[in-house]
Amino acid sequence: MTPTIAIIGALEKEVRHIYAALENGTTVDEAGLHIASGTYHGLNIVATVAGMGTVNAAAATQHLISAYGANTVIFSGIAGGLNPALHIADVVIGERLRYLDTDTALIAESTPGLEEFASSDYLVDLAEEALREHGYVNAAGADSPADKGASRAVVKDAKTPDADPKQYLRGTIASGDRFITGAEVKNAVIAATHADCVEMEGAAIAHIAAKNGADCLVLRAISDNCDEEYDAFSTRVFDLDEYAQSASVLVLSLIQRLSTQLDAKANDELDA
Repeated sequence: MTPTIAIIGALEKEVRHIYAALENGTTVDEAGLHIASGTYHGLNIVATVAGMGTVNAAAATQHLISAYGANTVIFSGIAGGLNPALHIADVVIGERLRYLDTDTALIAESTPGLEEFASSDYLVDLAEEALREHGYVNAAGADSPADKGASRAVVKDAKTPDADPKQYLRGTIASGDRFITGAEVKNAVIAATHADCVEMEGAAIAHIAAKNGADCLVLRAISDNCDEEYDAFSTRVFDLDEYAQSASVLVLSLIQRLSTQLDAKANDELDA
């Protein structure tokens, strides 16, 4: 059976690029979401913008799993940087996802019984391959996926802000329903979560995926360093089109790789 992949974006601009890439695309408005369906490299795709915050993210994820049978969820968007090695437009692959402002012990009393969540290992590997193909280098200084246990201590002394090319990191993402800004709050988040970046949806996406036994991948591009008040941040001019275009290109590249991998697996099973 052909897998169904749910692509959820934080920005309408980002998902717009996904919509345009779908073959035989259709759209529908339901459950408070604008959802596009179609195919890409032989895989079924459903894509939507969840809206901000953990509740919106969880609701969108559950709907795409329940209504469309999605067995893989990919989420991408922007985040505030916490790790000093990461700079604007660098990418964090969310190996680990942790809630910032939630009593995780209470969360773990319900299925799937976890206090933190994770992207699926094989999707993390595919994301790393796609990023390397697009010229990104590992901020941890590692040369292979085997080095995915690199610690923050190793990453601290990585490239300077003006260095090329762009970097990626297999790291930890913190998610919470408040905007993180200012040194005091930023340092408190780092102390509580040991995360590389902070945002408002990723852990909820991974949580619902785990609850349903679905595979999951969360990607984040750094848009700021958590050093601005929200009013200033929300009025500052970002090149969001560039972020959105880069993220969608990476997601589509990853899906193409996944399709190739699934075809190879099917051929191996036929030959067995």
